[in-house]
Amino acid sequence: MSLSTVYLGLGSNIDRHQHLCAGLDALAAILSDMRCSPAFESQAVGIKSGPFINFVVTGKTDLPLMELDRRLKFIEADNGRYAPDRKGLPLDIDVLMYDDLHGTFDGLVLPRAEILKNAFVLWPLSLLAPALIHPGVEKSMARLWQEAQIDQVLAPVAFEWRGLQLTPA
Repeated sequence: MSLSTVYLGLGSNIDRHQHLCAGLDALAAILSDMRCSPAFESQAVGIKSGPFINFVVTGKTDLPLMELDRRLKFIEADNGRYAPDRKGLPLDIDVLMYDDLHGTFDGLVLPRAEILKNAFVLWPLSLLAPALIHPGVEKSMARLWQEAQIDQVLAPVAFEWRGLQLTPA
């Protein structure tokens, strides 16, 4: 079976380190050759809450797109994403890109629009995969970040997972 390259955005604003590490642990079970961008702290966009930690993960999977998305929802649920009494966003995992797919797939729009709208997605993605071409605009992630005029403040934040420093302290 052939492997597809995926890029996923992860974020949390509740027990951030705990939930993001749990998400990475779960992703390590379904992705091979997994790599992570540096982590960034940012203010919430679109919701009133405390600051988020966000980063991007890439890896290879043999899961079809919709099965991958379904499994991501289970990982989110396991971390309290859909709990009725939650006070913020424990874990958010979004498919940003799946190979070079461009379009709408069972309601999932790829590449995800947030790549071009949110610094907390584009900057980590540009650091992780600077030469990756966005299939919708035919520009590299490094170029898109260089040209971006996004009014959001990000700060690199120390983050460690399984002894690996995603962002140096």
